[in-house]
Amino acid sequence: MHSGSIVFTKMDRVVFGVPAAEAVAKEAERLGAEHVFVLASGTLNRETGEVEHLQETLGSRFAGVNDVMPAHSPRDAVVACANQAREAGCDLLVTIGGGSVTDGGKAVTLCLEHEVTEPAGMEPFRTVVENGVRRFPSFRGPSVPQIAIPTTLSGGEFNARAGITDPLLKLKQSYMHEGIIPRTVVLDPAVTVHTPEWLWLSTGVRAVDHAVETLCSLDANDYTDGTSIHALRLLGRGLPAVKSDPADLRARQQCLMGTWLSMTGIVTGTRLGASHAIGHVLGGSAGVPHGYTSCVMLPFVMEFNLPVNESRQGEVSAALGAPQRPASELLDELIGGLGLPRSLSAVGVSEAQLSLIAENCMLDDWTFSNPRPIGNAREVMPILERAL
Repeated sequence: MHSGSIVFTKMDRVVFGVPAAEAVAKEAERLGAEHVFVLASGTLNRETGEVEHLQETLGSRFAGVNDVMPAHSPRDAVVACANQAREAGCDLLVTIGGGSVTDGGKAVTLCLEHEVTEPAGMEPFRTVVENGVRRFPSFRGPSVPQIAIPTTLSGGEFNARAGITDPLLKLKQSYMHEGIIPRTVVLDPAVTVHTPEWLWLSTGVRAVDHAVETLCSLDANDYTDGTSIHALRLLGRGLPAVKSDPADLRARQQCLMGTWLSMTGIVTGTRLGASHAIGHVLGGSAGVPHGYTSCVMLPFVMEFNLPVNESRQGEVSAALGAPQRPASELLDELIGGLGLPRSLSAVGVSEAQLSLIAENCMLDDWTFSNPRPIGNAREVMPILERAL
């Protein structure tokens, strides 16, 4: 019989089926915000009218915009945005963009709270992993709330964790606190039509990865099984449908809802496995886009884990509509059918980088919660070599 506890987040609400700008204006009024600062995707701000429309809808509440947040949310960009938001008197931060914008925004609210004005000032707040044990520094959570409008499917808007890259170490690090989760998430499929196809689909595979590794987790339970299985059903239908017709807003909404469901395990305390651990390292240490890490690693990690969790992988296969087939094959077909990369070499990782990637995996605690135990860097190498 399963045992455990489900810990819910401090998120107030998720709004869907409402235009993003309208939803944000109502939330700003509800929260009593007078100086709304926007952290936006650069492309979305410069090449579409979405941010301008948001500004117009907010009216006098609009306090400014920053549209310079590179991939993997580097510390220096986070602090620069926080300094700009502080000068604007920000009392509500709205993020509109992908996972790097969302996570960067979480860290911005942390910098605002603790008067961090230089990248080195973030160091005391990061989570440290020692010998597979995650150690959390104690600090006060942000008082400036965040509203997140995601335009990709990475799902970070539902997580009380920010993945921020130290550009000096070239390592993505975690900042975790129950208070850094966005107060409100707005799911508007119409905003996502501007997202490049490769980014939408690859982050959708990231959401598939969330659901798969939750379903196969050492902490799997009946509650998260249910959300993960339905997430796989929605994403398994929605992603190919968007690939076929990018204007299909219903399919995009299915993907957004599937992503929300896929995050249930993570945000309620479920540990994930090697696909996510390796993915974190590929992003920070090798510059691989967030979604591509799952496209490359997930089928190979499933293949590696098969000797210890074949029955759980059967649940994945069933959710994807083919219970008699290996989950690794079905995932490979889904990813390949979306036109996404299927090897490390295809995303620019060379054989010479593998040993460093394996070593850095020992700094990610989800390496140590992989269903098939991994105790050292040598045991990561076969997965990486298979994926090369």
